[in-house]
Amino acid sequence: MLILPIKKKWFNMILSGEKKEEYREIKPYYTSRIRNLLDITDCDDDDEAVLIIIKVCTEVIGETRPFNVMFRNGYSKASPSFVAKCTLSVGKGKEEWGAKQEKEYYRFHIKSI
Repeated sequence: MLILPIKKKWFNMILSGEKKEEYREIKPYYTSRIRNLLDITDCDDDDEAVLIIIKVCTEVIGETRPFNVMFRNGYSKASPSFVAKCTLSVGKGKEEWGAKQEKEYYRFHIKSI
């Protein structure tokens, strides 16, 4: 299961149902974790190939299959947390939900908590 630490503001907005997506920068750190999460084994350690596979999947079907993500308000194991069923896509996010204008992200679509 992927564990994503998030700030209290975003944590509370997701719990209330106001925020429907969480964003992570497209960097090798997240790409490797997403590769493991989605069981993309054909690419070895090629992060660019993983990103291309995810982009193609999301262009063709819209988003990936559902998976569980633990959202944690802080880094401690004792920090408040919840598990959400999510799907993944790559694209631009909403500024009111923390994304920067014209920047692409891994977008975690929260389906249920």
